[in-house]
Amino acid sequence: MTTPSIARQIGEFAAIAAEHPLPYGVASMVHRLLIDVAGLCLAARRTDYVAACLASVEGQGQSTIFGHPGRFTALDAALVNGTAAHGEDFDDTFEGGPVHAGAPVVPAVLAMAERRGISGPIVPVAIAVGVEIMCRGSLVAPQAIHKAGFHPTAVIGALATTAAVSTLLRLSPEATERALGLAGSMASGIIEYLADGASTKRLHAGLAAQSGIRAALLAEAGLTGPRTVFEGTHGFYKAFAPSKQPDFSKLTTGLGEEWVGEDLAFKPHACGTMTQPYVDCAIALARAGVQAGDIVSLVCEVGEGTVHRLWEPLALKQNPPNGYAAKFSTPDCIAAGFLLGEAGLAAFEDKAVRDPARRGLAAKVSYVIDPKNEYPRNFTGHIRATLKDGSTRELRQPHMRGGAHAPLSDADILAKYRANARFGGIDPLRMEALLGSLRTIAEGGPVSLSAARL
Repeated sequence: MTTPSIARQIGEFAAIAAEHPLPYGVASMVHRLLIDVAGLCLAARRTDYVAACLASVEGQGQSTIFGHPGRFTALDAALVNGTAAHGEDFDDTFEGGPVHAGAPVVPAVLAMAERRGISGPIVPVAIAVGVEIMCRGSLVAPQAIHKAGFHPTAVIGALATTAAVSTLLRLSPEATERALGLAGSMASGIIEYLADGASTKRLHAGLAAQSGIRAALLAEAGLTGPRTVFEGTHGFYKAFAPSKQPDFSKLTTGLGEEWVGEDLAFKPHACGTMTQPYVDCAIALARAGVQAGDIVSLVCEVGEGTVHRLWEPLALKQNPPNGYAAKFSTPDCIAAGFLLGEAGLAAFEDKAVRDPARRGLAAKVSYVIDPKNEYPRNFTGHIRATLKDGSTRELRQPHMRGGAHAPLSDADILAKYRANARFGGIDPLRMEALLGSLRTIAEGGPVSLSAARL
């Protein structure tokens, strides 16, 4: 090969990053991400899907599963924590993807750091490298992975976590190249969960976390994967995004100089990424004094790329079968925001979704495609309400709250963490002790997660 493969370029980026301090903004993002992921894992600790994952673990080890006693193998901890972090769809997102970086990357790095006894600045650097590859990878062929029926967080996540764990283990650029080649054959995750609210989407982040550990360990031991896993004739994007010509410059240009993951978005609502601004519009509509009984219709202008996941079939989205399916129904999320004034974890319990008033309002929500909508580069919100007296009210939100243009404050991130930990039944002293441990990890100190083991 006359030029380095994309996988080799990622390996070289990781090797260089491992020897330098993170830029301030990136280090801050990693700290916020650690806090957010930990809170989400604690919030989900008593759910049926986490219980199912725990039932599948195979033995003891050195790694922590948040909110549970004992220690587990790194692979098992990565699976359970990754699934828990993504389980309520309340985790970070990347505008332009969308993908969720924290849920696969953070559990993989922490589990492997505990397994090998690795501490120090390399831990936050490994997380940052994984986030960067996740975010950049989502820009190579926007919307095409979803269009092919795959979940970008699942498939790109396998490669991103591999880059992260390879960084943590300080693999050579060649070994990281091979690890990424192996991860290409571990990537999977279809989006058929949209049909009935099945739990497979939750599992995708855990599987990606597990795959990253496995691929890095196999490459460390000498197993080979194809160097051209990204750009090859039968490579990753040919398989998972066949409808669009990949633009690999989005992945490689400025890699190590410009950190696009620095602008990671943190969700204020426990539902799908693109629904977030619509929920805010619904909340604002209710606060403006509009009553549910006065509403004839709520029409939303939307990006075409969101329709097949969040709007259609419309009758099903207006009447989702369970709380998890409701998270990916913009009509239901709008109804929740309007009636409850928020869309947190309790808003998507099955009982809450079955509320007749919520069903009735969701049935009045429909959409029109806006050809000028900026999705996926920007996530916007819009509602036009027609009332019984013939008047209309229109609200727009130009950006996602929590994203680069309207970021949550550090206080917001801490408040979200504490609310999630309380939801999971964690006492205040323990949740504050864990915050201290996460701060130490983010600052390059020891990896100690004893406060997370209940």
